[in-house]
Amino acid sequence: MGMDRNTVIGFILIGALLIGMFVINSRSRLAYEGEQKRIADSIAKLKPKVDSNAIKKDIAKADSQHIAQQTAAFGGSGLQQELTAVENDVMKITFSNKGGQPKTVELKKYKTLSGQPVQLQRGDFNKISYKINATDNSTAETDNIIFSPGVVSENADHSKTVSFTSGDSTGRKIVHQYVIRPNDYLIDFNISINGADRLFTQHNASFLWQTETEQVEQNYEFEKTQTHICYVKDGKYDFEYLGNGDEKEFSKPVDWLSVKQQFFATALLAKNKFYGANVVWTVPKDSSAHYITRAVATANIKLPAAANAVLPFQLYFGPSDYNVLKHYDNKMEEMVPYGSGVFAFVKYINRHFLLPVFDFLQKYVASMGIVILLLTLLIRLITSPILYKSYLSGAKMKVLKPEVDALKEKYKDDQQAFGMEQMKLWRSAGVSPLGGCLPALLQIPIFMSLYYFFQSNIDLRGKSFLWAKDLATYDSVLHLPFNIPFYGDHVSLFTLTAVITSLLISIYSMSNMQDNSNPVMKYMPYIFPVILLGVFNKLPAALTWYYTVSNTITLLLQIIIQKYIIDHDKIMAEINENRKKPVKKSKLQERMEAMQETQKKMQELKNKTGKK
Repeated sequence: MGMDRNTVIGFILIGALLIGMFVINSRSRLAYEGEQKRIADSIAKLKPKVDSNAIKKDIAKADSQHIAQQTAAFGGSGLQQELTAVENDVMKITFSNKGGQPKTVELKKYKTLSGQPVQLQRGDFNKISYKINATDNSTAETDNIIFSPGVVSENADHSKTVSFTSGDSTGRKIVHQYVIRPNDYLIDFNISINGADRLFTQHNASFLWQTETEQVEQNYEFEKTQTHICYVKDGKYDFEYLGNGDEKEFSKPVDWLSVKQQFFATALLAKNKFYGANVVWTVPKDSSAHYITRAVATANIKLPAAANAVLPFQLYFGPSDYNVLKHYDNKMEEMVPYGSGVFAFVKYINRHFLLPVFDFLQKYVASMGIVILLLTLLIRLITSPILYKSYLSGAKMKVLKPEVDALKEKYKDDQQAFGMEQMKLWRSAGVSPLGGCLPALLQIPIFMSLYYFFQSNIDLRGKSFLWAKDLATYDSVLHLPFNIPFYGDHVSLFTLTAVITSLLISIYSMSNMQDNSNPVMKYMPYIFPVILLGVFNKLPAALTWYYTVSNTITLLLQIIIQKYIIDHDKIMAEINENRKKPVKKSKLQERMEAMQETQKKMQELKNKTGKK
């Protein structure tokens, strides 16, 4: 639809009016907010000042008194809080005898942006607790009970055991025992109970597990999208997106619960399974909270009908590394999102092809960027026959273009007749109209598998290449003082190289297009690279580097195949030979022709009826 001068002026005036209204409303809103703040400040000045330090002291005193009461209620008194540190090759765990539980967990092999060890547990929010019957007919939370100081012993297999004990004069006793094995992120957590029939009502124990996941990666928003609430329910793995916070109720047996960040995970596992559980998670509004989510899980355990019992659990604090998690044989490797939703099937490509090849290459190549380059070359080598068939089909279509144009001119007022004649022409020449589409469609799973792979592989984390400091997140060569909608507040150079190479492929493809008269098809190749500019700008540099290399190889192959490998005279001779052979119709072609014939007859009948 064309637009005259007045229409254009009208649109400009409407746009100016909208902008003016936006500016006026923004100023009015800011003025209103300023006035509200002034009123609130005036009211605040009239209120008596509150001594925040005194409040903190009162809270600490009340907490201390509560802990003392809970400890005394179970039969203990006079104990003080103490910390016990235990470490292996991969992590350092600091236990507290308050609740007999881990207080902090540091991963030795992984660093934060500031160069400090990644901490998966820190702060008072993180806890493991359960309710018991105390001596004075009240109840006590184990998180508030001071156990005896931790006792550390080394075992024959070089694992270390940390034990915390609490009990009373009636013979009731609770022992929290942790086993830390060498070079392992999974900890055995066993609770031994004497007098279980008196400590728990109706042989039921309700566990409270709270965990807070701190921001670890550079991009807060992206890390939030990659953080999931994961679990195995009734023997099947599933997960929930964080969203703005939510709740999940489990009525069937649960093997384990976990909060998985982009590259790390914290999990509680029950060897005898939880027979019911509930998880509630909250998400802060912005990154100022310095954590991604807080999850509170309540899980139920059935105790044996005996005086004494042992409850076997496990705790996982470590990387969401497929190779590490696969070793445990409990479906925890499913947490690594190598494919989900419609593209869930690509996880098998990642697990059984890309990951083994990637692991092999990084054993012998120091630079992770070169590993991605070699991986890309291998993929392009494997898919080159598909690419060749696509270009060969395009070359055949180009040879037939004069005949197609003649048919278009002949049947310019009857699109159905043109479609039927075009199909007959292609079939007689031995050309498949899907010959160029199917090879391209077959490459979609490869691209999607790499899309998931480069976002989830922890081996890329912290690895630099060229100007990119970390291939697991976006590369930024320029930080903008403002945020551009759909683009962001930074400039990723690898994104620009990926977009530019995509644009070059589009321009070259347009120059070889057999029909560029359709305005939609004419501009579509240019729209896609622009969309990539916004989509790729926040994605890992590993993916945009791969896309840059892949595009460059594709462009070179396209030029070489079309200019030097494909023989157009030979193609023409082959088409002429095919025309001499009897034409065999596939069932699909027969159905398509039947449909076209039916539509043609219906149109003719409609035209005759209209004339009458």
